[in-house]
Amino acid sequence: MDLNNETLLDIHLRMVRIRTFETEAGKMAEAGKIPGALHLYVGQEAVAGGIMAHLSNDDWITSTHRGHGHLIAKGGEFGKMFAELYGRATGYCKGKGGSMHISNMQLGMLGANGIVGAGPPIAVGAAFSIKYRNAPNVAVTFFGDGASNEGSFHEAANMAALYKLPVLFVCENNGYGEYTAQANHQAIVDVADRAAGYGMPGVVVDGMDAIAVYEATAAAIERAKEGLGPSLLECKTYRFFDHVGVRGMGLSYRTDDELAEWQKRDPILIFEVRLAELGVLSEAQAKEIHEKVLADVKEGIEFAEASPMPNPDSLLEDVYA
Repeated sequence: MDLNNETLLDIHLRMVRIRTFETEAGKMAEAGKIPGALHLYVGQEAVAGGIMAHLSNDDWITSTHRGHGHLIAKGGEFGKMFAELYGRATGYCKGKGGSMHISNMQLGMLGANGIVGAGPPIAVGAAFSIKYRNAPNVAVTFFGDGASNEGSFHEAANMAALYKLPVLFVCENNGYGEYTAQANHQAIVDVADRAAGYGMPGVVVDGMDAIAVYEATAAAIERAKEGLGPSLLECKTYRFFDHVGVRGMGLSYRTDDELAEWQKRDPILIFEVRLAELGVLSEAQAKEIHEKVLADVKEGIEFAEASPMPNPDSLLEDVYA
């Protein structure tokens, strides 16, 4: 597939926005400014960046407990995102969703979710609506390797395949279900193998390569829009920070050597080298982009910290549709 320079730079910007937001969010959490658990997306940016470059606000997504990256890549505003993490009234969910339950209907974000495997059935419902309305859109559901063991994933995959719904199942396989290595919770190596049981394509992609993700997504979306049904895309990726926060709970479940090997394949650095080779983005231009995004993120943090706490009287507002 031929990618024009505009698309390549668009993917790059989405990835840098995620990395910068998440890195600064981690610092704020360690400083005690963000309450509760914070599941950071650093290391997995090529997945969200490569996929969201295909989607409009009329395409629906469902996310996971590690969902900041998905909303940021889909056009989320830094200020509203930080305000939500801070539990402030100006956040996307008025401070009621926090880190794991961010949603925004205007962006087509049906919600991050603290329940493992809860996203696929919701995305299948959205895809059913798309097909029923004969709309030219798709639904995408993100989940991890651990979630692919859940009944909710299998029920959703079965229904999507049966009715040939325009939905893309994206497994962000970062090798760990919380603190458990994939080999200790699954008898298979590739989650994509599970697609065969539902008569849909299952594709394994290098989740550290944004272009590979973009191209695989293009094929899956084309299939969905032609009425041929869902696909399962397994992106082999890795989270650079711990399961929760930056340093997590200090559990020894992966080695420093393993982390170092994956960090050599930093998706943003790899992509920037490739863009430089193509003459699309110089080192100086990349630095300028990083600095501009960091300034925007800092501004978002200032917005959040200056925002009011929710009024207790608003507790029961927006609970029901």
